[in-house]
Amino acid sequence: MKKFKAESQRLLELMINSIYTNKEIFLRELISNASDALDKLHFISLTDSGAARDFEIKIELDEKARTIAVIDNGIGMDAKELEENLGTIANSGTFKFKAENKTDEELIGQFGVGFYASFMVADKVEVVSKKYGSIEAWKWESSGSDGYNISPSEREECGTTVLLHLKPDTEDDHTDEYLSEWRISELVKKYSDYIRYPITMVCTSERKKEGTEEYEEIKEKRTLNSRLPIWKRNKNEIKKEDYLAFYRGKYFDMTDPLYYFSASTEGALTYNALIYVPGKAPYDYYTADYKRGLSLYANGVLIMEKCEDLLPDYFGFLRGVVDSADLSLNISREMLQKDRQLKALAAGINKRVISEFTKLMTSDRETYEKLFNEYGASIKFGVYESFGAKKDELKDIILFRSSAGEKLTSLKEYVSRMKEDQKEIFYASGRTVEAIERMPQVEGAKAKGLEVLYLTDQIDEFVMKVLGEYDGKKISPVAVASEEVKNDDYKDMLAFMTETLDGKVKDVRLNADIGGYPSCLTTEGELSLEMERILNSMPANKGIKATRILEINPDHALIKKAKELFVSDKDALKDLTEILHGEALLLAGLELGDSADFVLKLNELLK
Repeated sequence: MKKFKAESQRLLELMINSIYTNKEIFLRELISNASDALDKLHFISLTDSGAARDFEIKIELDEKARTIAVIDNGIGMDAKELEENLGTIANSGTFKFKAENKTDEELIGQFGVGFYASFMVADKVEVVSKKYGSIEAWKWESSGSDGYNISPSEREECGTTVLLHLKPDTEDDHTDEYLSEWRISELVKKYSDYIRYPITMVCTSERKKEGTEEYEEIKEKRTLNSRLPIWKRNKNEIKKEDYLAFYRGKYFDMTDPLYYFSASTEGALTYNALIYVPGKAPYDYYTADYKRGLSLYANGVLIMEKCEDLLPDYFGFLRGVVDSADLSLNISREMLQKDRQLKALAAGINKRVISEFTKLMTSDRETYEKLFNEYGASIKFGVYESFGAKKDELKDIILFRSSAGEKLTSLKEYVSRMKEDQKEIFYASGRTVEAIERMPQVEGAKAKGLEVLYLTDQIDEFVMKVLGEYDGKKISPVAVASEEVKNDDYKDMLAFMTETLDGKVKDVRLNADIGGYPSCLTTEGELSLEMERILNSMPANKGIKATRILEINPDHALIKKAKELFVSDKDALKDLTEILHGEALLLAGLELGDSADFVLKLNELLK
């Protein structure tokens, strides 16, 4: 028996126990290696007609012998190549083949370790191979890290047979499942559905005997894989129904996607992608349990079901597949290098998504608004996170409610409607559009012909703070649109009212731009009343308070009454000041505090 090299033996033990986290991928690895062998012979057949044949990968199950065989009619290996490729772990013949033949043909292999995934499910592996052009066949066999033997064997045609003797089925290691035709078909469909060569297996089924009601068992050869993925087919040949059928079949979603698009690039990084926007957000989308990511393939072989690195959090609602021939894979197909290629792939997809959404806003506004109503909070989070690193990329695809009408509007559209002398973009925050529209500041701004953006999502005001400006226009809360009235006749009264509300507001000021209301609350500084409410709703935050200002309308009858009371009855003015403050709290959706005291004072005023 030949021994593995010391480092190879240690790597084999490590790999079986640690590197591969999912035992079922052994079949994917063997099929991928078989596909490599077919690729190599197919390349030779382009100049050697003797190498041409019906290329195929066969799977054979023997339940009694507890074996699985993966058989190909590809290029095969001689004794020396068996020694080089299987005797030294992580040595791949695919790199050498590409270098010697100077071919750019897509070869799945290039990894050199996948074959050893077999030992996760098998306690003995036999490989019988005959190289194209040779008259001799050779057998490589091993029972694990102790070593291997290579001996002469027999095989009619060129190619390779990998025979796995499965480990005993135990409570912790259910190897019997790999002797099930249904399970093997499922694994081929899951991982190797888009291998370019047919993957066949003799399958058992039942049918009625002709002319009777009895059933008989039949065995027939079936092709298990569909071979050509939808994202690699000619777009002119694909109908909408094909895209929808693929989506429903892969994601088991009975709701049609809102939108989908395909993308392909060539050059420094080549990939094909097919991306969908689900019709409804998954029930757990805004929870920590949600797993985002696109399915990542390398030449049609599934590498990761959900590759999180391909999507930023704010596009986590997207579903789809990305297939690239250029990714560097490290040790096994499960472990991606965090290298420039993966980052470039993610950046390219992100850029394409933004481009598609930008076009959709113009070409099909109704669909985009449905998309934004469903996922807008997530996209806006992308503007806010990482201190606004992505704000310039995303600012043109975010939408808001507005005083201009029922339809959503973008910042660009808002700016296009601004008055000639208007230098700022105005917004107001609240829990609902109705609540915002009743705000005195909003009524005042609308009376002056100013459009106001309505911010109803919790993230909205934080987004505005991060953006700061758009197209050279400062983004400001609507209170800034009002101008404080300076009137010395009210100076002493305002000071008295401020003292009355000591601890509740910082100041009492005059403001004539608050519609038909006698008073309202505004804030001073970066923290608004809505932000105060949102921050205090978080478990870690309690007692956060904005700097409050009570604004009163000098044109309102109650404020004129207050001016009279300042001269005739300061105690009554104190009660009126408390009432004005209470009304402002109610308008802002805040708690009154002592509601009974407020009612008593209000009743006194109404006498």
